[in-house]
Amino acid sequence: MPQEFSSLILPPVFSAGSDRDLGLESTIQELAMYNFQVEISCTVPEIAHYLDKYPLLPGAILLEQEEFTGMISRRRLLEFSIRPYGKELFAQESLGVLYSYARTAILVLPETTPILAAMQHTLRRSPELLAEPIVVQTAANSYKLLDVHDLNIAAWQIQGIATQVRYERSQAQMIQNDKMARLGRLVDGVAHEILDPVGFIWGNLTYVSQYSQDLLKLIAAYEQNSLRPLEEIENIKEEIEFDFLEPDLSKALTSIRTGAERLKKLVTGLQNFCHIDEVHPKSVDLHACIDNIVLLIQSRLKGEIAIIKNYGKLPPVSCFMGQLNQVLMNILSQAVDALLNEAARQQFNQEYTHKIIHKPQIKINTAVISLAAITPNAPDSRWISVCIADNGPGISQEFQQQIINSFSVEKLTEKETSLAMSYRIITARHGGKLNFRSQLGVGTEFEILLPLV
Repeated sequence: MPQEFSSLILPPVFSAGSDRDLGLESTIQELAMYNFQVEISCTVPEIAHYLDKYPLLPGAILLEQEEFTGMISRRRLLEFSIRPYGKELFAQESLGVLYSYARTAILVLPETTPILAAMQHTLRRSPELLAEPIVVQTAANSYKLLDVHDLNIAAWQIQGIATQVRYERSQAQMIQNDKMARLGRLVDGVAHEILDPVGFIWGNLTYVSQYSQDLLKLIAAYEQNSLRPLEEIENIKEEIEFDFLEPDLSKALTSIRTGAERLKKLVTGLQNFCHIDEVHPKSVDLHACIDNIVLLIQSRLKGEIAIIKNYGKLPPVSCFMGQLNQVLMNILSQAVDALLNEAARQQFNQEYTHKIIHKPQIKINTAVISLAAITPNAPDSRWISVCIADNGPGISQEFQQQIINSFSVEKLTEKETSLAMSYRIITARHGGKLNFRSQLGVGTEFEILLPLV
């Protein structure tokens, strides 16, 4: 019987898992692990004694002169022991001799590996190694053993959480879609009610303008054919300031016409923005969509931001107009927010530094491009390109990475941002691409690519 504690064997240490509940981002360091290290020069019966005394130990970490050299599992040790004459062959041999026969590929993972990622690594192993424990490397450069059974249980728990989160998000999305559909119908009804009186004003303006001109002509004819104007008429003309009224009347009618036209465009743009998409996409004028969104955000520009449009010749684009309007609104709103914040900061600094600040602007470029011209070795295909660029402060590398991460469908726990929603609309619903480039101090550019079918 070997001694209870050998100088070549460190007593097994069990580290319990974290008390907090597992989440989608949990790592393997939160799971229960075993720290059982032995020198490779110890005998096989010595390690067999410890494995027999501690039945939950999945194996042992092997050291050679206190340096990590490998791992042998309980299953591999038992496999060689039950072979014919196995006990007799390795009874007096060192563990190094047995390990030279029982050596297998070892999966070593850092302790910061997410549980789901670790599960994927284990499934990529050969079938005969699926039950082998995992060697976990800690931050202190020590090694522990993780039972693959404990990993499987944790992974199933997290996948259950992910399924629940996905279900709750789909339910919330259904409620939100129904809410937006009802809101769209409500806004469309209100816009229709506004368009009716605007139509009355617009339709009668022509007659009012014509009638006023006819009355002014009649008054002028009376004055020309009257030998001596009546004193009462002269008093009335002076009282109503006829000399001022005559030229100002046409200006007032022109102003009313301009206001009615602007209100009509605004309400029409609101109707288009709240358009409820049908099952199949329809061909739309992309430039009209952009103009409608720019008109809706005009009040936020406050005369401080210039919108520069460079429109190319585009054919009708097959798309879901309501969803595409949402994407354009999200991107333009983000650009406006960034420019307004930067303009306020520069104006504040100008009071102290007296530096000349540049005019905030947003450039919108549209064109039909060939993907083969910009992507080497790509099949030639025609795409609609919509570039929205601002000369704002730009986006830091850290925040750019956060935006890219939000595009991934694996980020189920985070609240879906407007850019993530836009990415899904362009890629999943339209089969397009959403790219962005940003540089601090230069600005940010978003590019929407839609396949030209």
